[in-house]
This record gives sequence, C-alpha cells and structure tokens, in this order.
Amino acid sequence: MLHAFPVRTLMDDSAREAARARVRAKVRTVPDFPRKGILFRDITPILADAEAMRDALDLQLDAVRDLWGRIDRVCGIESRGFLFGMAIAERLGVGFVPLRKPGKLPAATIEQAYALEYGVDRLAVHCDAISPGHRVVVVDDLLATGGTAQAACHLAERLGGRVVACVVLIELAGLGGRHRLGLRRVESVLTY
Repeated sequence: MLHAFPVRTLMDDSAREAARARVRAKVRTVPDFPRKGILFRDITPILADAEAMRDALDLQLDAVRDLWGRIDRVCGIESRGFLFGMAIAERLGVGFVPLRKPGKLPAATIEQAYALEYGVDRLAVHCDAISPGHRVVVVDDLLATGGTAQAACHLAERLGGRVVACVVLIELAGLGGRHRLGLRRVESVLTY
C-alpha cells in the first residue's frame, strides 16, 4: 500500500534544489579509479550520512511523483541499485525485484546479456518476479553508457512488464546512456 506521502514533505523547487545541493556535496570524486583517466563518483559518503541518504531517496521519489500509486514493481540493479531500490519500493508500498548476476537467484530465471567496454556481462531475474502489465521502475545508482539499464529494461519487458521510468542517483551525461534507453523515461538526481 502506498504511504500517504512517500517523501517527508512534497518538494517545491527551492527544497528540491537545496536537497540536491546537499547530496551533491556528499559525492566524493576519486581520480584514476578504477583505472587511470576515470573520475569515479563515490556515493558511500551519501550512504554514511542519514540526512544525505534521506535527501537522495526523497529526490528519486520526487522525480516520479506523477507515478505514485501507478507503480507495481521497483527493479534494482545489482548491487548499488538494491540500496536505493528497496527503500523506494518500501516507501511506494510495492514489491522489489532484484536484478542479479547469473547464478545468484535460486528459482527459474531469464537472463539478458549486455556489452561492457571489454566484454559481455549478464543480468538475471526470477521468471515470476514481474507479471504481464506490471508498471515497473528500474533503479540504479549510476547511468553511464546505459548497457546495464538497457538490459534491466529488457528483462522487465520480456516478462510482460512496462518500464514507466528509470531512476538513477547519478548520470554521466557525456557517456550517452540516456540515448541508449531510447524513448524510456529517465530521471537522474545529479548529472555530471
């Protein structure tokens, strides 16, 4: 059941920007990680600060407030998508669906491959996690090239779900992930 107000308070533009600034201030930029030339956006300081974590969740929920009461499942992408996805699902009063690496789910699954910079990886979901017609929100911490998010959407759609939004904490706009998701709605709290 949907909580009366999934966020602490409904956000106006001023509150939204103040919360966004508090969250952005907690993102740690680590140069040359995991390899030289990469600026890694570390969200662990957000997770370590209860107020920043609450702001991050409120902002993600606020981004899809027009969908409140019209979402059936939240899918979280392993592993950091679990951190926000479960909390978002709980606040919305809907089920959470973990999208995991192959071999990690105990019942019958389907899998979807996606390209990495140097190879291919896969995501899996239980075959009974999403029913035909379910309205699904896909959640992850980061949208970069979009391969993982695209695979997550394909899994939900193969089970008959309809992806109504993809919600991420951070979008790396220069890597084109949003375009890879086609016409699907993409909401990001922070853009770099």
